[in-house]
Amino acid sequence: MKKGLSITVVIVVLLVGFVVLIQNVNLNRLGAAAYYVQIEDGKRMESKESSGKKFVYYEYTLKGFDKQGKEKSVTFTAHKDLRRDAYLKVYMKGDEASSYQEVQASELPGPAKEKLIAAGAQ
Repeated sequence: MKKGLSITVVIVVLLVGFVVLIQNVNLNRLGAAAYYVQIEDGKRMESKESSGKKFVYYEYTLKGFDKQGKEKSVTFTAHKDLRRDAYLKVYMKGDEASSYQEVQASELPGPAKEKLIAAGAQ
């Protein structure tokens, strides 16, 4: 009886741990290279679902820099018009963006920050 209860408790703890992990970890960021960009105007795009419902999204193609300052052209989409001049950390898997998050200027790695400031001054 005690053995069965112990096994049940272990299984419940493992399931709860798994659910918490899945909710707090963005799997799109695992194994992805990070590039830092500064938002400029995005291109407004419209598309239709098969039901005929229209939706709007924005496409951005920007100069991105990794933490060593290596440049790469980064293209990604967002469901809203992002705040101009905001800094983003874009996660790239090959040539496709898998995720992004806004970061503060103080969070930018030194070489990437220098290149972004220089690119913005041009």
